[in-house]
Order: sequence, then structure tokens, then C-alpha cells
Amino acid sequence: MSGRTNTKRFRVRKDSVPEARHHVEALLTEWKLGGLIEDASLVVSELTTNAVVHAKGIGDFFEVELRRRSGALILEVSDSYQWRMPVLREPGEEDTDGRGLLLVNALAEKWGVRPRETGKTVWAQLAIQRE
Repeated sequence: MSGRTNTKRFRVRKDSVPEARHHVEALLTEWKLGGLIEDASLVVSELTTNAVVHAKGIGDFFEVELRRRSGALILEVSDSYQWRMPVLREPGEEDTDGRGLLLVNALAEKWGVRPRETGKTVWAQLAIQRE
């Protein structure tokens, strides 16, 4: 089952966040990766929320791509906003936001950001546990 890839495009709107999360959940069920649904859903929620909040007005769409490779699931969210790359930060106790990448950092084996010709891709890698 290694080597699967799926890409889906969503409109840059708040209601696209749960739509993307449900898409990932259904896909992981189909791919027989149910053990990753909880972590992958949280990661994709955080990354798509960032795309909707910070890339709004720049492009009409963002893309979610999942790739299953030997022992790993890679989740990517790409948008057209290239002027501000996300960075991991430590929000204060009074801050009401800014914790999304902390969650991604805690759940993922590794994660990062890479620029694209137009915009950026934020990715996270989750380990596929062998049973």
C-alpha cells in the first residue's frame, strides 16, 4: 500500500477547514490507516486554518495533499500566500491564538515549509506504525 497520493483543492473559506478534515479522515479510512486519523485530522485542521486565516484574499484556493510512502504519511497544505512564512513560536498565556504549529510540532515526526513559485507548502510527516 505504499506509494499512494491524493490531492484535493478547497476554497479559502472557514467552512473548508472541516471539509478538508473530513476528506482526510475518509481517505485514511480507505487507505487502512485508521490509527492516524486523530493526529492527521488535528494536523490538517491546524494547517488549513492557517491557510484560511493568513492567505485569505490572496488566492481563491488551497490544496491538501496526502502521500503514503514507506513508513510515513506526509500531509501538505499549499496556498498562494508567499509573503509570510509560518514559524514556530511560543505564545503567552494571554494569547488567544498561535498554538497551531506547536500542536503540529508535537504530533509530527518532522514538519517544515517550502516556498513554491506562487506561495508556499507547509508539510508534516507522521509515522505509520507497523503492527
